[in-house]
Amino acid sequence: MEIKITKTDKPGVMPLESELGFGKVFTDHMFLMDYEEGRGWYDARIVPFQNLSLHPASTVLHYGAEIFEGLKAYRRADGGVQLFRPLENIKRMNNSAQRMCLPEIDEKDGLQILETFVKLEEKWVPKSFGTSLYLRPFTFGNDESLGVHAVKRATFALIASPSGSYYKEGINPVKIMIENEDVRTVRGGTGYAKCGGNYAASTRAGERASKKGYSQVLWLDGVERKYVEEVGAMNVMFKINGEIITPVLTGSILPGITRKSCIEVLRAKGYKVTERLLSVDELVSALESGALEEAWGCGTAAVVSPIGALAYGDKEYAVNDGKIGAVTQELYDALTGIQWGKINDDFGWVYKIS
Repeated sequence: MEIKITKTDKPGVMPLESELGFGKVFTDHMFLMDYEEGRGWYDARIVPFQNLSLHPASTVLHYGAEIFEGLKAYRRADGGVQLFRPLENIKRMNNSAQRMCLPEIDEKDGLQILETFVKLEEKWVPKSFGTSLYLRPFTFGNDESLGVHAVKRATFALIASPSGSYYKEGINPVKIMIENEDVRTVRGGTGYAKCGGNYAASTRAGERASKKGYSQVLWLDGVERKYVEEVGAMNVMFKINGEIITPVLTGSILPGITRKSCIEVLRAKGYKVTERLLSVDELVSALESGALEEAWGCGTAAVVSPIGALAYGDKEYAVNDGKIGAVTQELYDALTGIQWGKINDDFGWVYKIS
């Protein structure tokens, strides 16, 4: 792929790494390319970061024709930069594209786009452990028509934001409310796709939980309203009587790359990991009996997020006395060690940029 680069004449300055939040500061440039049915992708370019111009009838504005991904570039101790399993993100984005009738991107082109862009923006990759350059690729339909149909014109974009450490004061377990009113997605819907509508639909329950003093909600399935699915915008795992249990991918759950990595790390360390249906009744029974030893969410932003309490109905249950568990800590150390190049990558997950 030929990528035309137009550099900015007003380069920005990296904020103090101690003041970096998430998604508030953006790098100097952005990647764009366009799609047209019958022509394919064309005009791949890196340009100065700027606003997008859209026709008021653009498909994305009326019918939510969009998908996105999230991954990070990490600074190693030797000064080099690397990505973590970027091909998995490209594959998942293509799966999302299939579901939302958006054009897919060739995997080799996707890797070239990421590598070229990160090389150009390398000064924006922070150096402190726990910080990273967050990369947000996204595709949206921009047909200039109000008709409902498969997208014929689209844009692929990539922007980046230097981000601070997710855990500024250490990994603190969070309190989670089990949601029994709203559902996130249903089987046969868009749950396995990373599209904005899934997240917009989850906001109300999250706000309701926040007002009650909880960080997020634990979602139940949208068909029987019985089986555990995700926690907030993350996959979820439980250690029950020594066994690691995570909800099986039924089509309504996002196939998380961190989830996949957790399973592979845990199995390599000798843990029994089972992917299956887990009912809320079984979970509550494990809470009441003490069989539930640990629980955590897992995703790109936090890597792992320990759960210190679960509330169901009018009752709240402590998990591991509200403390981070040994397996949760072990997972966090293993994954972040590979991501930042502190330990050997025995899985072949690292993609070195420079």
